[in-house]
This record gives sequence, C-alpha cells and structure tokens, in this order.
Amino acid sequence: MTLIIAGTVRVPPENLERFKPHMLAMLSASRAEEGCLEYAYAQDVADPGLIRVYEAWRDQACLDAHFQTPHMTTWRAAWPQFGVGDRRLIAYETASERAL
Repeated sequence: MTLIIAGTVRVPPENLERFKPHMLAMLSASRAEEGCLEYAYAQDVADPGLIRVYEAWRDQACLDAHFQTPHMTTWRAAWPQFGVGDRRLIAYETASERAL
C-alpha cells in the first residue's frame, strides 16, 4: 500500500522568495528518507502564495518516521516567521496504481 499526501499550504506572496531556501531544504531532506517515493511543492500559477503539496510514502511507518525527523521540526519552526498557514493536507491509502 502506498500512502499519498496531497493538499495545500499558504505563504504570503511577498514571503515566497525568502521561504524558498527552507522549502528546498525540506524537499532535499525528505526525498532522502527511507520510504519516500515522491515529495514535491508547486506554486499555483493562478493563486499566488498557494503552494500545492504532493508526497508519496511506501507506508504509514515511513510517514510516521518522517514526522519525527529533525528537518520536520526545523521546517515547522520556520513557518511563523514567513506567515505559513492554512495547511490543508489529506492522506490517501492506495492499493494499486496504473499509468493513464
């Protein structure tokens, strides 16, 4: 079973450039984790400041371990200074996949 995390967070558009190094650090560290299959952020082109989040994890145990990492603690600690908020993430459990 693969676990998909999809959703959004908001960053005030004027803070995006200063926040990008934190996003890149989080991407790099998370992608190196055991069981991380995909980890990505994308800025919505129609809604400045809306960051789309997509993650795929091998299983719940890998996601649980991700939440305990030092880079996750650092990531969340940086949010207030950049105005990150409106976090809306959903976990989806998938039993199979196929190419479209």
